[in-house]
Amino acid sequence: MTGGRASVLESLARVGSLTGTPWIYAVVTASVLLDVFLPVLPSGVLIVTAATAAAAAGTSAATGHVPQNVPDILVLILCAAAASVLGDLFAYRLARRGGERLDRALSRSRRLSRAQERLGEALSRGGGALVVLARFAPAGRSVVSFGAGAAHRRVREFLPWSALAGLSWAAYSVALGYFGTRWLGAAWLATGVSVAALFAAGAGAVYLMRRAPVPAEA
Repeated sequence: MTGGRASVLESLARVGSLTGTPWIYAVVTASVLLDVFLPVLPSGVLIVTAATAAAAAGTSAATGHVPQNVPDILVLILCAAAASVLGDLFAYRLARRGGERLDRALSRSRRLSRAQERLGEALSRGGGALVVLARFAPAGRSVVSFGAGAAHRRVREFLPWSALAGLSWAAYSVALGYFGTRWLGAAWLATGVSVAALFAAGAGAVYLMRRAPVPAEA
């Protein structure tokens, strides 16, 4: 248990060291871009940690210790949001071209089939709140992006909601780390509380998605 905790702290320390270089933007972009295919990637935790380090550096500057190369919060949000939309589009295009093989794979899972039905109905009504909610849910982004492509939804129906989802999620994640540090002071405490809030938002999104009405069968 102690070894696992040390490993997490070491990982966070490595992320913190990257915030002093332009590489932090590349790492955030790559992580968010790829987690639509590999939902196990901790892109949200990475963003929270980077924002926490940026806020901590700003606090140090206020006390007279001027840090070098503090990451720009706005650029961090834009990188995460753009990577989120781009990853969604890759998954959407891949699923749209998947044809019958992907359709058969989705039909084997009742959960995926129901999610695909909900998404299609929501998009056809012009209400893509499901897309935004799914961005906060664990693996929800993957289900929605692949589901939209497999259902051959029009890109103009999916893309605006994907952009809103990516921007909302990126802004929320950055705000957690940045303002959490400003309010709580200690970076380690702010990181812990912010990550907990990130997971709480994911749990809330899952709950709301499950309560969404399923379209009646014809």
